[in-house]
Amino acid sequence: MTMGTCYYPEHWDKKLWSSDLDRMQDAGISTIRIAEFAWSKFEPEEGIFTFDFFDEFLEICVKKGMQVIMGTPTATPPAWLTEKYPEVLNRRIDETVMYHGGRRHYNYNAPVYRSLCSRIVEKMGEHYGKHPAIVGWQIDNEINCEVDVFYSEADTVAFRSFLKDKYTTLDKLNCAWGTTFWNQTYTEWEQVYVPRHTPSGNVNPHLQLDYYRFVSESAISFCKIQADILRKYVSEDVYITTNGMFQNLDNHRMEEECLDVYTYDSYPSFAFGLDRDPLHSTDLNDRKWSRNLNEVRSICPHFGIMEQQSGANGWNTRMEGPAPRPGQLKLWAMQSVAHGADYISFFRWRTCTMGTEIYWHGILDYDNRDNRKLAEVKSFYELQQKLNPVCGADYDAKIALVKDYDNEWDAKVDKWHGRVSYPSEFEIFAASELYHTPYDIQYLKEGSTLEDLKKYEVLIYPHPVLQEASRVNLLKEYVAQGGILVIGCRSGYKDMNGQCVMTPQPGLLAELTGTDVAEWTFTSPAEDAVSAKVLDNKLKMVSGECELQKLKVVDGECELDKLKVNGGKCEPDKLQAPIFNDIMTVKEGTKVLASYENTFYAGTPALTENTYGKGKVLHLGTTFTRDNTAQILNYLGMLEPYANMVQAPAEVEVVVRNKEDKRWLFLLNYQAVSQTIQLKKEMKDMETGDKITGVINMKPYEVKVYECI
Repeated sequence: MTMGTCYYPEHWDKKLWSSDLDRMQDAGISTIRIAEFAWSKFEPEEGIFTFDFFDEFLEICVKKGMQVIMGTPTATPPAWLTEKYPEVLNRRIDETVMYHGGRRHYNYNAPVYRSLCSRIVEKMGEHYGKHPAIVGWQIDNEINCEVDVFYSEADTVAFRSFLKDKYTTLDKLNCAWGTTFWNQTYTEWEQVYVPRHTPSGNVNPHLQLDYYRFVSESAISFCKIQADILRKYVSEDVYITTNGMFQNLDNHRMEEECLDVYTYDSYPSFAFGLDRDPLHSTDLNDRKWSRNLNEVRSICPHFGIMEQQSGANGWNTRMEGPAPRPGQLKLWAMQSVAHGADYISFFRWRTCTMGTEIYWHGILDYDNRDNRKLAEVKSFYELQQKLNPVCGADYDAKIALVKDYDNEWDAKVDKWHGRVSYPSEFEIFAASELYHTPYDIQYLKEGSTLEDLKKYEVLIYPHPVLQEASRVNLLKEYVAQGGILVIGCRSGYKDMNGQCVMTPQPGLLAELTGTDVAEWTFTSPAEDAVSAKVLDNKLKMVSGECELQKLKVVDGECELDKLKVNGGKCEPDKLQAPIFNDIMTVKEGTKVLASYENTFYAGTPALTENTYGKGKVLHLGTTFTRDNTAQILNYLGMLEPYANMVQAPAEVEVVVRNKEDKRWLFLLNYQAVSQTIQLKKEMKDMETGDKITGVINMKPYEVKVYECI
């Protein structure tokens, strides 16, 4: 495990360089990232290349033994480029041009931009490919961050090419896009554009779905151009990465086709943004970044953090966040480690004194004095070094949340889809956190195999609206060999173009679920909130005493702050059924576990179980909540898998990492108050080396790591 920071020598007087590196190394920092915004330092004029500035800086790095990650500077093209070649500038959907002066103002598809990017990367690769200080390369910076849609003329030309390759003929495209609706039929390829501004803001949803696929393809090919160039010059032990994870981008494909390792930028303080409405913000706050880290781990199980929060974040134009409270810097870094990060790089070394990011605070502040953040970085480093045996250990999860990019993009296109998808995914995460039941995220993609799925005893595929036979057949294989699949409402009613299929829901999944959805509806605000009566006596609310931020469960009764069920109480034999309901019947042999008990479809199944081969499939006819997710996992015997090791309050995150025959337990207290936990087995404290069991007091924002003996 190693530690780094992001450094910008072009921002600072050269007199600071040497002392900065000394202070970094004194804190345990052994790696720095540089140059990702420094195109003009390498090519101040078109075709004029100079490396003197960074040669001088890298010479100091070599003398001091500092390792370097070199960034390709293509996220901020220089003024001479955008002035001479305005076609590289991106446009908004209303064709407003994004001019020079910020970043990400370019489009990926302008041929001249690809050519000029290739040239600067080629020159840098030739010059620095074998440099002794450089251990890695970062391509661009945060691909698709801030701007993940592109509407320039070059994008339309590239979009047409993408569609010609996919459909070959306009007849096939017209069929896939359903262009007979509203008289959108195309007779020439030149009539097809990227989405454009329309009177009501409507864009053909099938065009929009393909457009998101196109944006992803463009970003991946842009990344691959640079990766392929660099591989000609760097040795095998020098890695290529980029820092994600952003939208309209198949990050899995980008990692597989372009990168050696994936890195992420983690800023949990965004959860406390001062510009957010405190009355309507979601709970879990900075713990929500564990959900992001679950996503990152699905891309690259052992990843790096290229930018780990070290201070308050914000630009002078937007984003306000409070400074990390004492302990939070170390807590958030350990949050990343718990989820699989073996490299942590803090952003940034010193807060910038100029430009848009003057409020994006680093380890040091403007005054350049030692401070509590630097002391906390040192404390983190000391613990990190004691965790070297954990390096390469796997995150332990027996459950996976199943996702795919087609449904992810369709949920952006289709508000009805997003209305069920986004709340369910968050609530499944909330149940995982509050009931200490870790999960992985498993994407279904081209090349997915049964072996990918067999690692998990339970798969939750919340709302797989778009479905195709190959994916369903893989799910059938998984269940038939003994797996358990759980799906929610609104499943299987679209094909892969986003068109609704004229077969009973859940479409291709019906053989697995043993259900027939005859009707469906959003729950009506004119009625009381819908609930379901549990018919199977094994499906119960988790008992015991567990006080949560938004949900109190005491002896089987829970009080909800936001969702009122039956007068505000959720009884042990009730199942929440909010937002949307499938109204379904069951086929012979399918078991009904719960039925709706109010509104016009009272008495119809709300939760069913169907045996398929050696496994079974549960169909939840509604959206997932933390409550009904916990009930289902409890029914399946999957809730709180570490209850025999530790008893912890809901405010503490519980994570286990495994390697060979060893296990490590991570406990993270996200609260400003102390928490009491109980270790039920003797364990070794990785920070102190002491053997401990019994009741432990965790201080505010404290992290504990134990080796299971």
